[in-house]
Amino acid sequence: MKETTVQELKEKKDGNDDFTLLDVREPHEYQISNIDGTLIPLGDLPDRTDELDKEKEIVVMCRSGARSANACTMLEKKGFKNVSNLVGGVNAWAKEIDTSLPVY
Repeated sequence: MKETTVQELKEKKDGNDDFTLLDVREPHEYQISNIDGTLIPLGDLPDRTDELDKEKEIVVMCRSGARSANACTMLEKKGFKNVSNLVGGVNAWAKEIDTSLPVY
């Protein structure tokens, strides 16, 4: 499984790269802390993959990296080729990039 660090994600965001940041946390978690990803909770993802572009790079994130790893595996099995897991999730982003975000 490919991985993306929070530093690499920041470079992609700052560079306006064409990619999808997929947040697989629950809506209440997204309300606590988010970095503008597309919210599709992990439990809903199997039925909502048609909302994602298979041709576009997808960086998958959650709170710490476990759920997003599961999502990456599922997406790869469904034929998505350019998928990576955000190492450490939103909490790593909050610790290393934007310390104003809550860690939970």
